[in-house]
Amino acid sequence: MNAPVDVLIIGAGASGAAVAWSLADTRMRILCLEQGDWQQTSRYPSTGRDWEARQFEDYAISPNRRAMPADYPVNDDDSPIKVANFNGVGGGTILYAGHFPRMHPSDFRVRTLDGVADDWPIDYRTLEPFYALNDRMTGVAALEGDPAYPRKAAVMPPLPLGRTGEVLGQAMNGLGWHWWPSDTAINSRDHEGRAACINLGHCGHGCAQGAKASTDITYWQEAMRARVEVRTRCRVSRIETSEDRMATGAWYFDADGEEVFQPAEIVIMACNGIGTPRILLNSASERFPDGLANSSGQVGRNLMFHPYALVRGRFDQPMDGYRGSRVFMWSMQFYETDPANDFVRGYCYQFTRGAGPVATAINGMADGLLPWGEGHHAAFRSLFDHQAGMVSICEDLPEAINRVTLDPQLRDANGIPAPKITYRLSENTQRMLDHSVARGTEILKAAGARDIVTRAPLSYAGWHLMGTARMGTDPKTSVVNEWGRSHDVKNLFIVDGSVFVTSGGVNPTSTIQAIALYVADQIKARIHDLFD
Repeated sequence: MNAPVDVLIIGAGASGAAVAWSLADTRMRILCLEQGDWQQTSRYPSTGRDWEARQFEDYAISPNRRAMPADYPVNDDDSPIKVANFNGVGGGTILYAGHFPRMHPSDFRVRTLDGVADDWPIDYRTLEPFYALNDRMTGVAALEGDPAYPRKAAVMPPLPLGRTGEVLGQAMNGLGWHWWPSDTAINSRDHEGRAACINLGHCGHGCAQGAKASTDITYWQEAMRARVEVRTRCRVSRIETSEDRMATGAWYFDADGEEVFQPAEIVIMACNGIGTPRILLNSASERFPDGLANSSGQVGRNLMFHPYALVRGRFDQPMDGYRGSRVFMWSMQFYETDPANDFVRGYCYQFTRGAGPVATAINGMADGLLPWGEGHHAAFRSLFDHQAGMVSICEDLPEAINRVTLDPQLRDANGIPAPKITYRLSENTQRMLDHSVARGTEILKAAGARDIVTRAPLSYAGWHLMGTARMGTDPKTSVVNEWGRSHDVKNLFIVDGSVFVTSGGVNPTSTIQAIALYVADQIKARIHDLFD
């Protein structure tokens, strides 16, 4: 058996890294178990000419397609949106685009404002100092003054808009709709020993430049200097408990396939909205027959994805192509509930540049814009470097029927049951998607685009995994309390997207990390009566 630790963190992604760094100043013995491994930047796809092919191979967003030793299978057959994740130190921040919005103040009060879902037990003001701390630790490029948000400082100047931003920004001005350079976790200048972005345009599958703030090169470097240990290639199967209903540590399979027990005084789950409920449900015992921390029956329920719609058009003039950051400006014009619409809540737009040559060819043929035979090359030349558009990120309201369970047959390489996803689009979400496609088409037409292509929802777009161990003050309807501690197990904490009460309509990484820092701060402030 391993030597006991004070704090055991499961998962080395966005939230695990942040909570580890914050707790390090307590000088407790802290260990993080990660089922993946450290990434070698010299092996990122962006270092080779086959970078587009590898986006569908060893750096694919789907664990089912990647099927690397660190991955576990996911049964998402019963969902129109397929799960995307990454297993390794840095987690999903290895593959994310670095788009870094905060949730809005209204996102924490949707029951009060709009009569749907539930209010959070915390609010924007509670998280505001942790958002700011996270921005500084991450290194966020931004432009101060966005009227869609409360005032917030910029760590460094925004990334350049490029030709695409100029064209689409002018169209938004003509329509009189909100737009702003986006907050981006990509360096616009050298920051904390990391180089500035050089516009390779390969943000989504590991940044070899080190300009994109994945947590393996931000939080983890600082945490390990403070003597936090990261133990890789360790797949946790279940949490063990004692007769007094306290967590005693975790069982995991090491790199040799041996099952080992790691004792701990405090256990912190940081495995995302799929991995965390999977482990909790697999930790069922006589004391917790329905899964650990699940007296409410809410573990695995209320899964939220953020359905995406794509709107893309062809421009006569050359644009930026795939060069530059993938996402560089946003619009919150349709973010809040509008009584004129036939749906509640709303969505944001992320404006996007074009694709690489291979993706342009594949998508062009799929969209009917590239003919075979005579005229093929001319059509390709008129398409490559001439496309741009946007995706809408639609707020996904929680529904108990959307859930994560354990698959009765599918298992990973160590025999642990795989997660099974059951998910459907609500009528409210579908109407929101339709609205975003119609308005997006309007924007592109105003910008002079033609041959506009739309898709909604995008199938392989389950990047944002939220809501499956929700936060609340009532143990009957939530899994953790207002500062991340399990209602049922007093030394078990959850800091990932599982605790989200509602999803908002923006990428969740900034909020996930702010919550992790907030929970760590609460643990430190309450350390003398933490288990009371």
